[in-house]
Amino acid sequence: MRAAVTGPGEFGAGRFLVADLPDPTPGPGELVLRVAANGICGSDLSTAPLLPHGTIMGHEFAGEVVGVGPADPDDAGRGRADPAHSFRVGDAVAAMPVIGCHRCRACLTGDVARCGSARTLGLGVLPGGLAEYVLVGAAESVLLEGIDPVDGALVEPLAVGLHAVTRASVRPGDRVLVLGAGPVGLAALHWLSRGVATDLVCSDPSPGRRAAALDLGASAVCIPDELLAHVGPGFDVVIECVGKPGMIAAALDAVATHGTIVIAGVCLSDDSFMPVAGVVKETTMHFVSYYTASEFRTAAAELSKGAIGSSALVSEIVGLDEADRVFRELSVPNDHRKVLISPTVSSAG
Repeated sequence: MRAAVTGPGEFGAGRFLVADLPDPTPGPGELVLRVAANGICGSDLSTAPLLPHGTIMGHEFAGEVVGVGPADPDDAGRGRADPAHSFRVGDAVAAMPVIGCHRCRACLTGDVARCGSARTLGLGVLPGGLAEYVLVGAAESVLLEGIDPVDGALVEPLAVGLHAVTRASVRPGDRVLVLGAGPVGLAALHWLSRGVATDLVCSDPSPGRRAAALDLGASAVCIPDELLAHVGPGFDVVIECVGKPGMIAAALDAVATHGTIVIAGVCLSDDSFMPVAGVVKETTMHFVSYYTASEFRTAAAELSKGAIGSSALVSEIVGLDEADRVFRELSVPNDHRKVLISPTVSSAG
């Protein structure tokens, strides 16, 4: 199969080369998908330089089942149904980018990412979706009904946004601020716009992304330098989706007394803020990542019923040969919403 792999790059996002590699073979409880599309996440941009050369990245993907693993003897011995045989060749599927042990408390409650034996996809443990084929866990997969499998690559970022909004516990009449209108911020805005918030403001320096925020339900947008004009008595909820130094301090400045901050941005640099700001306001702060299996299924259902799709979230779809260029572009300020890489798209686009 063809795959975009990390190489010895000289720039911030890492460098990608296209290589020919063996096709994956499914084991018990596993599926092989022919990848329809894989989305590029902000966390990909941060982690690419840290991964070994030859890594197949990509954790936002969907595709068509082309291989179903054999029955798991452990399932038969415990009288459990084999999850792999809930799927058939030809099914359109989105999969969580993690495979759990299926026995621990985290797995049994759907919090698979917290499994002590979890194997992640696209982060240097198991190969990810920047390839023609990807191996996934059947128990972590969901059937896509009535949508293009390319749109299925949006399930993962929608689930990330849903998890952040769920943790925020927005109440009727709350004023909510979303810092950053990248893919996670836009996903959060979608879920927030369907909820009970009274005022929904989004801050982002990019004109294109501010326009996207309005499309996804923001009642007002602004550049970061103009944010203080919107703060007023403070926001009841602030969801930080940027993941850069200084953003926690900005969230503390904007939040109201007894307000809630949710940190969804992935910052891999040292950051500092004045804890006294949170002490004085008695702020509640949550750090979030991933999502539950239930939230992943809810995101898939949202796409299947047509509540949101690529027309709102996707700005470009390119082939594997464009991975290097796309990572370069997304590593600097830009107007992109979500960029998908599809192995079925030729290098000419």
